[in-house]
Amino acid sequence: MIDVLDHLDALGADYQAIECDPNLADTADFCAAYGYALDKSANTILIASKRPPGQSALCLALATTRLDVNRTVRDVMGVKKLSFASPEQTIAATGMMIGGVTPFGAPPDLRIYVDKAVMDAARVIVGGGSRSLKLLVATEVFRTMPNVHIVAGLAAPIGSSADRI
Repeated sequence: MIDVLDHLDALGADYQAIECDPNLADTADFCAAYGYALDKSANTILIASKRPPGQSALCLALATTRLDVNRTVRDVMGVKKLSFASPEQTIAATGMMIGGVTPFGAPPDLRIYVDKAVMDAARVIVGGGSRSLKLLVATEVFRTMPNVHIVAGLAAPIGSSADRI
């Protein structure tokens, strides 16, 4: 398994590791059980291209938003068609299970897109590399990561007119 905490330490990140019940790793369940706000929590989702096949990227967006995969994500990746990666594809590409996926310790060749709205929060909860760990991180750390691109409009509030898959 990827040593996420070593990666955070190497980045000089301001973070707090939070152990959790793996059965409560999904964002809504975690927030409800442990008292964190959804708008201060971010999901890390692997997106895979269908046309052309073979490209993938991690996208980080607040839990109160949905990725705009059919426009913004597609455009920044420079592909024609995308989909959410399957759990199997996610494990193969990141070494992490859904519910624990994090940008920290991800393979260095994997592009990471962070919605600008994430950066508006001082700190957010993200996956910790496994379903039994979450991280409360200062968002400034994303600016220090070489494979991270901050993108305005990567996600839209749930219920907006942004396209969804």
